Amino acid sequence: MLRNKVPEVTALFWAAKLLTTALGETASDFLVKTFDPYLVVPATFVVFAAALVVQFAARRYVPWIYWLAVLMVAVFGTMVADVLHVQFGVPYLVSAVGFAIVLAAVFLGWYATQRTLSVHRIDTRAREAFYWCAVLATFALGTAVGDLTAVTFGLGFLASGLLFGLLFALPGAAYRWWGMGATAAFWTSYVLTRPFGASFADWFSRPHSLGGLGFGTGPVSLVLLAAIVVCVGLLSRRPRESSGSRAGSLEVAQ
Repeated sequence: MLRNKVPEVTALFWAAKLLTTALGETASDFLVKTFDPYLVVPATFVVFAAALVVQFAARRYVPWIYWLAVLMVAVFGTMVADVLHVQFGVPYLVSAVGFAIVLAAVFLGWYATQRTLSVHRIDTRAREAFYWCAVLATFALGTAVGDLTAVTFGLGFLASGLLFGLLFALPGAAYRWWGMGATAAFWTSYVLTRPFGASFADWFSRPHSLGGLGFGTGPVSLVLLAAIVVCVGLLSRRPRESSGSRAGSLEVAQ
């Protein structure tokens, strides 16, 4: 059995997660619009796969390895969702429903075989594999949902960001005050970080003609990357709690 290989869920965890979702959006847009998509998408997949190999090879949680894997999931997951829409013409509503079904299937398989969805119990290879499948599915789902509200429903990037920011906060409030299960609250918020962060990233980076502030995907990506480096540095300096100290807090319904 491995030591738990994911970080404790703290405010700094959520900050880093939101920053990676935002960077995943702008970096994906920058890469596919600057370079040949037929080259950059496979190249991104190679880096994504390599990051996951390094993460799986580690015997414990290492902040820079873990967050590099999350970042590459964000970039590649965004590309997958965008390719379905741009290259194959799949409507955002259809892809959102499809990715939701995939995520549900991952959770069902995970719970059926492991009897837990706890992020404090990622201590076997099987649970780690299910965890990263869920992470990838949440990024693809969140990308499709964010584009659905901003583009298909016509809310725009800022309104979508504000909407998903509110929705992101609700599961935490429901867990704290209204008895929502910890695992359900965590994964609901986790899915919502993607459209929340990506909507604001699009708002900052997209041109005025598309409802953005026009700072550009390249400059915004650099600022986000610098912020992630700072967050990971802070996370690396924090003493990690014992993996079992809060293991029971995110157990699925008893």
